[in-house]
Amino acid sequence: MSHALPRPVDTGEPAAPRANTVVAVLAFGGIVVSLMQTLVIPIVPELPRLLDAPASDTAWAVTATLLAAAVATPMTGRLGDMYGKRRMLLISLVMLVAGSVTAALSDSLTPMIVGRALQGLASGVIPLGISIMRDELPAERLGSATALMSASLGVGGALGLPTAALIADNFDWHALFWASAGLGVVALALVPALVPESKVRTGGRFDLVGGMGMAAGLVSLLLAISKGGDWGWDSGTTLGLFAAAVVVLLVWGWWELRVEEPLVDLRTTARRQVLVTNLASIAVGFAMFAMSLVIPQLLQLPEATGYGLGKSLLVAGLTMAPSGLVMMATAPVSAALSRARGPKITLMVGALIVAAGYGLNIVLMSELWHFVLVTCVIGAGIGFTYGSMPALIMGAVPASETGAANSLNTLMRSIGTSTASAVAGVILAQMTTDFGGTPLPSQDGFKVVLAVGAGAALLAFAVASFIPRQRGAEAGVAEAEVVTAPGGEEPVAETALATSSAGGEPVATNSVGGEPVATDSAGGEPVAADSVEGEPVAEASAGVAVTAGAPAGIPVRGRVLRADRTTVGGAAVTLISLRGKQLGRAVSRDDGSYRVDAPGAGSYVLIAASEGCQPQASTIVVAGEPVAYDVLLSGTSGLAGVVRSADGATPVAGAAVIVTDARGEVLATGGTDVLGEFTVTDLVPGPVTLAVSSPKHRPLAQVVEIGAAGTTRVALELRPGAQVRGTVRAGGAPLSDARVTLVDAAGNVVATTRTGHDGAYVFSDLDTGAYTVIATGYPPRATPLTVPGTGVDDHDIELAHADGE
Repeated sequence: MSHALPRPVDTGEPAAPRANTVVAVLAFGGIVVSLMQTLVIPIVPELPRLLDAPASDTAWAVTATLLAAAVATPMTGRLGDMYGKRRMLLISLVMLVAGSVTAALSDSLTPMIVGRALQGLASGVIPLGISIMRDELPAERLGSATALMSASLGVGGALGLPTAALIADNFDWHALFWASAGLGVVALALVPALVPESKVRTGGRFDLVGGMGMAAGLVSLLLAISKGGDWGWDSGTTLGLFAAAVVVLLVWGWWELRVEEPLVDLRTTARRQVLVTNLASIAVGFAMFAMSLVIPQLLQLPEATGYGLGKSLLVAGLTMAPSGLVMMATAPVSAALSRARGPKITLMVGALIVAAGYGLNIVLMSELWHFVLVTCVIGAGIGFTYGSMPALIMGAVPASETGAANSLNTLMRSIGTSTASAVAGVILAQMTTDFGGTPLPSQDGFKVVLAVGAGAALLAFAVASFIPRQRGAEAGVAEAEVVTAPGGEEPVAETALATSSAGGEPVATNSVGGEPVATDSAGGEPVAADSVEGEPVAEASAGVAVTAGAPAGIPVRGRVLRADRTTVGGAAVTLISLRGKQLGRAVSRDDGSYRVDAPGAGSYVLIAASEGCQPQASTIVVAGEPVAYDVLLSGTSGLAGVVRSADGATPVAGAAVIVTDARGEVLATGGTDVLGEFTVTDLVPGPVTLAVSSPKHRPLAQVVEIGAAGTTRVALELRPGAQVRGTVRAGGAPLSDARVTLVDAAGNVVATTRTGHDGAYVFSDLDTGAYTVIATGYPPRATPLTVPGTGVDDHDIELAHADGE
């Protein structure tokens, strides 16, 4: 009997895309979008003639893109988190193509503005691409890939100017937008073919009210900034827009804090690492755009001015083009520095390089090579800063919020560039010189703008210094320290050793400020450990109770144990009355056993204390016969640390942390926070096993020696795990719902999954070694596989019916 093989719809996406291919395609998409924003610059002065409209109206061809990008970027990020990042990336590219075609077909102002607004809706491509990289790339590739993707915003801008000038000088101006449309179509074809859809989703509903409020607030703010110079900074329109922006954004923030599923999680945004990074991004965006405003003008102004070089727009563009190549080249250097010292240091170094570049430009501005050198220096700094910011953002937010968080960070840069444009416009308009009856910006005006750009870079450096420092030492090295009180001056508690006058055995008593005390659990008043109502009491030798002025009574026996059930020798055990009168004291033996005698039936408080442990007070009831009572002491020591990825040194959030004793008993469990940090308290001194595991990383376990007091600190690096992914096909078509099992060399089932509608499967977090992949759905097929190490291993499977069926 024969069976018809089902043929699910082929989505066209591969099961195991190579990391290099994914990075290249996403970076190409980012460059296309940034090119789109730059292509219109050469024809801006000609737009009034080309579109037969006033210059004040044709400026909307630039403003419309800015406003659309400001609104769309955070919204597409949130929608990508909810419904699929690649899906929103494709929609953004469709908007780019549609806007480019609309602008290419336009000969009047209205369709041009519509086309430019549609192009602006594609600005979410770069943050969406970074988010896809976080979800899909092996951990060891993430740092350099996101640095390259983030830098593509500057790369496209630098390369776009000479490209646009070349097209504008040799072709009809419509060719600029046809070129943008063509590049968009190429990206639109490559993304579904080579970039996988992220499986990380948040779900939920889209916050429409929040989206409308944010759009109204941002449009008011950016419109006032971008058009304030034309309308007048003290005009009613400009001031009204600024006031409306403040009111609307405050109301929007109030709404976002109360809605169950906000468009922007302001609580996450308010985390110090995210907040400070976004503030630094505004300053970096300002500093970057100052270069784009000043240098092209200086290159093109007539030589007769005494400071202009009289170059064409094409030469000006070619002069700035090397800076884009430098940005691309510094992406891996930025990732390496982040891996070695952390992305905070990378951001600060980049800001200093940018400031140095502007300072150099103030001195060197008379030769063409001066500007090539300056733009390359500034471009290197921008490459460092843009490469570090996604790492800082992704290190502080959960994976389900990556799209929205990166989009908000991109928006902050855009606000910085818009502000730079407004500030530079005001400065250059006020500081002018007369050139043949025409006012032109003076040399001093340009130098002031350059100085302001340097100041913005230094401000970014200062702001970045407030990003939380990622603590930690070398992996596996512990540093003991005393836990201090909130004031940081006196220890919260420490253990003092008193010497028994009777037997000479050390007796541990809890102390505060160096004075031994015991606490009455009933009344809470401290009672001197060596006296009863002001009278001295003889100490006991090990394990034998001495009762003040009374013969031995009813014995109370037991053992003093730690939380891990190991015995505590040399612990001080004190029996007191509910009124605080000391009735007896003993010192536990090496096996933890102790005995104190109660004077008679009644209720008492039993206190046990030992070095390195929290003192324990318990109420016991004596009813005329011996009492057996074991005391459990928890430790005063703690364990704290930070978990980072071995590649990029980015914090690993949400990692599981397990602490076990030498016998394998679990002492504590927990997880890392958004900064990759964890804390475990109430541990006793001695060796413990610390195990950490996280998705996309190999688990790590190591022995840590817990100090006698305070908190032991460790720093751990998780290495990325390997990944096996592929497609199960039957008769050449992807086979959905096929069962795929991964078995290791010892015959253990490592994992089992089922293929999706596209026939794809994936096994993550694998160790190096030999495996067998078994696929069923038709007659099963088992194939051997060797996982060599980190990265992604392709393994497609073809199923077929047995012969004769």
